[in-house]
Amino acid sequence: MSSHAGAPAAPSRNPCCLCWCCCCSCSWSEGRRPAWRASGESKLQPLPSCEACTPSPEEVQSWAQSFDKLMHSPAGRSAFRAFLRTEYSEENMLFWLACEELKAEANQHVVDEKARLIYEDYVSILSPKEVSLDSRVREGINKKMQEPSAHTFDDAQLQIYTLMHRDSYPRFLSSPAYRALLLQGDPPSSHEA
Repeated sequence: MSSHAGAPAAPSRNPCCLCWCCCCSCSWSEGRRPAWRASGESKLQPLPSCEACTPSPEEVQSWAQSFDKLMHSPAGRSAFRAFLRTEYSEENMLFWLACEELKAEANQHVVDEKARLIYEDYVSILSPKEVSLDSRVREGINKKMQEPSAHTFDDAQLQIYTLMHRDSYPRFLSSPAYRALLLQGDPPSSHEA
């Protein structure tokens, strides 16, 4: 056994992997990751929770007209996110929301930090919340992570948006959760028969 067995290894001064996942002891993650995690503040959930939102019957009905209407409604996003949670695919919505927050950021230092967290949380193959991206998009992100910008994840965000639209959204519209929301807005006489 080496005489250095009890001493921690000196941190690397170069990124030790190409994936920017911060899963290892590269110089970027040293001291930053614990601070983000320990703060208890969610840096990557940009839109306020809408758990207490009560959408109007018209708003709930409008969600069936288009996926865009659902995603532009805070109550719609909240209801859809709850549905995605039941399908074990909530990470798709969380990734989309994180990308929206990143695109609204102007401070380059904050962009760098948020981009790396988004990568770590949703793109890294080591993440338990990894979103499903094709190899072309993943390779593009890996290149862009050398110099992150507010638009580093645009292609990936579009791919996940499209996936939710084509796959999860139709199931949401036929789900008991959505039907229950529709019934909440129906007048009592329509429940009798």
